[in-house]
Amino acid sequence: MMPSVLIRPPSPSDMREFLAAAKRSRSFHRPWGVAPDTPAKFRGYLARHARPSHEAFLVHRRSDDAIVGVINISEIVRGNFQSGYLGYYAFAGHERQGYMTAGLRAVVRHAFHVLKLHRLEANIQPANRASRALAARCGFRREGFSPGYLKIGGRWRDHERWTILAP
Repeated sequence: MMPSVLIRPPSPSDMREFLAAAKRSRSFHRPWGVAPDTPAKFRGYLARHARPSHEAFLVHRRSDDAIVGVINISEIVRGNFQSGYLGYYAFAGHERQGYMTAGLRAVVRHAFHVLKLHRLEANIQPANRASRALAARCGFRREGFSPGYLKIGGRWRDHERWTILAP
């Protein structure tokens, strides 16, 4: 049975819990990415995702409202494209329990039915098996490979492009 989660935009009142989870997750996220882990970076994250071209969601466990992960849609392009880039991560201690699967499915539904997007693209480092498996579980398909696509941790890293289209 899929765990029960809620998705909602982050707010300033989430800062303390978010930063504690990000700090606790530093080694867990390495080398895949870095979550905002200071008050200034968290405020920057909120400001960035307040723009019309961005949407951010915290995944909360329904039983106790704990923040278990993050899913962001960035660089939303409207017009004939109706597309956005997807990024996500679980916080350490909440991985492999189905929370991110439930959360990502909810965000995909929101993207297609509320935001009226046509396409979402997730760029995933090839060695990140857990992230690739999550994308596949949620209906994404591998569309291509981008060498040196994104600079993470000071290094240009290859990524696979995983996409899903609106039904």
